Amino acid sequence: MIGFLSGKLHAKQPPQILINVNGVGYELEAPMSTFYATGEVGSDITLLTHLHVREDAMLLYGFATELERNLFKELIKVSGIGAKMAIGILSTLSVHEFVGLVEVADVVALTKIPGVGKKTAERLVIEMRDRLKGWQLTGTTLTSSSENQLKSQVQQVTTHASAIEALISLGYKPAQAEKMVKSVATDLTLEETIRKALQGVKL
Repeated sequence: MIGFLSGKLHAKQPPQILINVNGVGYELEAPMSTFYATGEVGSDITLLTHLHVREDAMLLYGFATELERNLFKELIKVSGIGAKMAIGILSTLSVHEFVGLVEVADVVALTKIPGVGKKTAERLVIEMRDRLKGWQLTGTTLTSSSENQLKSQVQQVTTHASAIEALISLGYKPAQAEKMVKSVATDLTLEETIRKALQGVKL
């Protein structure tokens, strides 16, 4: 089992990240929270990983914190919650926000997450409530990026087309994704555009 990867950030296109580890490129999918935490292409990076094995594929997922990875692992244990939906949940809500919604059984807010209907939201509350009891909501980011590096990365790329593609990959319908992106300012970077679009979803 691959527990983490440490190497050079070779490329990034939300929600995918490509890491060069001693000449071998590892493709990972990551929640947007982790994507925001990555540095510039070419910088050193370390991500915790989870290898998800399906009948037709082996997919590697990356996380900036142990807390995010732990929640991902718990989410995919829930009936009807696949890895893609789990990534969508982590991209829409922070771990703290998700735990808070489960604790107060806010089914309505959970249905605002792409792909989560009322029955799924109710199932999340029922099955996750006991699992999340006693969680210590702290986590150490493993990426080597400093705050200044993050700001530099945020200033690099500006394209609404990529933002729309990223939202679609998270489960939003094309028309909905386009509407979300159009609702934010046009002078933002790619990461800021996606973040603002997701924040625009009223919980």
